[in-house]
Amino acid sequence: MLEFSRDGATVTLILLLVTVSATASTEEAVFTNHFLVQLHEQTGDEAHQLATEHGFDSARKVPVAEGLFHFYPKDLTRARRRRSSKLRQRLQADRRVKNVFQQEGFPRTKRGYRDLNDIDTNMNDPLFSKQWYLINTGQADGTPGLDLNVAEAWELGFTGKGVTIAIMDDGIDYLHPDLASNYNADASYDFSSNDPYPYPRYTDDWFNSHGTRCAGEVSAAANNNICGVGVAFNSKVAGIRMLDQPFMTDVIEASSISHMPQVIDIYSASWGPTDDGKTVDGPRELTLQAMADGVNKWGFPCRLPNRATNRWYLLARAGWPRGKGSIYVWASGDGGSFDDCNCDGYASSMWTISINSAINDGRTALYDESCSSTLASTFSNGRKRNPEAGVATTDLYGNCTLRHSGTSAAAPEAAGVFALALEANPDLTWRDMQHLTVLTSKRNQLHDEVHQWRRNGVGLEFNHLFGYGVLDAGGMAKMAREWKPVPERFHCVAGSVQEPRKISSDGQLVLSISTDACQGKDNFVRYLEHVQAVVTVNASRRGDLNINMTSPAGTKSILLSRRPRDDDAKVGFDKWPFMTTHTWGEDPRGPWLLEAGFGGDAPQHGVMMEWTLMLHGTQSAPYIDQIVRDYQSKLAMSKKQELEEELDEAVERSLKSLLGKS
Repeated sequence: MLEFSRDGATVTLILLLVTVSATASTEEAVFTNHFLVQLHEQTGDEAHQLATEHGFDSARKVPVAEGLFHFYPKDLTRARRRRSSKLRQRLQADRRVKNVFQQEGFPRTKRGYRDLNDIDTNMNDPLFSKQWYLINTGQADGTPGLDLNVAEAWELGFTGKGVTIAIMDDGIDYLHPDLASNYNADASYDFSSNDPYPYPRYTDDWFNSHGTRCAGEVSAAANNNICGVGVAFNSKVAGIRMLDQPFMTDVIEASSISHMPQVIDIYSASWGPTDDGKTVDGPRELTLQAMADGVNKWGFPCRLPNRATNRWYLLARAGWPRGKGSIYVWASGDGGSFDDCNCDGYASSMWTISINSAINDGRTALYDESCSSTLASTFSNGRKRNPEAGVATTDLYGNCTLRHSGTSAAAPEAAGVFALALEANPDLTWRDMQHLTVLTSKRNQLHDEVHQWRRNGVGLEFNHLFGYGVLDAGGMAKMAREWKPVPERFHCVAGSVQEPRKISSDGQLVLSISTDACQGKDNFVRYLEHVQAVVTVNASRRGDLNINMTSPAGTKSILLSRRPRDDDAKVGFDKWPFMTTHTWGEDPRGPWLLEAGFGGDAPQHGVMMEWTLMLHGTQSAPYIDQIVRDYQSKLAMSKKQELEEELDEAVERSLKSLLGKS
């Protein structure tokens, strides 16, 4: 045994080491050719010479105590089932050696890293190794580890089985060999041609490949030696063809997003108003109602027929006792720094999960729009010209592509991650999915060159462009398994400023609303989810207008950034609901500030006609208290230098006590 001191502390140490090694595994022991050797006093300088004399490669001092050395073998790969008795005996017989311990081997795996060959040795899809957004090992000059962490979810057994995702787009090549086995024909429809066959219309330039590419990101089959692998490769994908006509109509949009909610779990939309930096637009009346019904409408315990196929479907997500709600995933927009996705009424809706994108080295894509309504991010192609830095997926007529791009590529990836979470817990509601997104998304190695990462009043870290970070499929699936449904949601009109106030380039207009968040009433909101600032304002140049809002906890949300291409001087914003998710979990009671002003070089003027503050959230949210405790703990540990010094002192004291040194 190791003898360091005059008391019994050394005995405790050895007993502890023996206990750990004896109970670490029930499998047959594996012994390495690594040895822990204790030398007598005054012989430490001879450790390396002694090691080489006995056939070892070298000796390295073990810092936990004096006289301990690690003897490294020349052949690092060899292992055996029995102890090396002769080698140990020779070492023990050396006059310089006090004790010898041959080291037992036991398994350990690297956390947060997956070798491609370790995920599934049978993955034979030719583009799988190029799908860096699934498993990033540094392909195409990317940053290793910066991915969706789907490997962890797959290893847990979640691959999207039993979940149907609808791609609302220009159609799907459902004959594609990488999509055909996962295609849900019963849930598909062509609202452009009014038939059940949403096949893309042919064009010479393959203009209508958009939906097929999005579908492959979600549900491309695995291990068929074709193209790549979908995020949820055992999910079903439905095609809803609705984009391919000269003009969109309210009824087509409404019909599309409300198509067969008894079968479709997730709707993915990679479209919206024109991203020209001067458009302010959103869903019309029918579509708004369809969205509201999709997430909020209660179901009932019965089955509905599909008359086209004479089959019956259980009302699952819309079932009794309350509807779980359709999950709408929306691409945040491709207008870049010239646009603001809070001017897109689809992406900024509290009924959708708005998804932005990052490129494979963690930077923002040049086309990314930023806004306070974005909840999280996934990945798309970016600034690099490497041909393999795009998104690998299916293409028209049985082809594959490496060039899918834009936030169009980001939304389907998110839909796939949500499908994995739904398989882990089919009872998740649309709000549960938003809470899981906030809680499990990670900053990882994302980098925004314009907007800093900040923490809100309960410690949740967010970024104005990336939202709460990149989706973590493994983390979300694990949390989903044990998830308890969030409490009932309430809405409170917190206050309103109705008197017209002038805005000029001379300074900021600052308005204040102090609220009790409807405390004492049935609709009291204690823990925030979404916050809307409903604003009516006009300006001599709308694009130079910027609006910020600050919560009672001090969290500032950028509701509107300058849009240099927007020359509007007549329409302005008419009761436009600017939305923020940045105050998620905060207590809304207290003073809220709204600041409005102008950017740009030319003097501008305007009038703020109305600001109404709308609060949406719950009266109880048990996990919020844990977030606060975690945040306080992180704050206490933020003094890095002090912490390191205290830790060093604690370790030194412990070692001295253990080894009996004064």
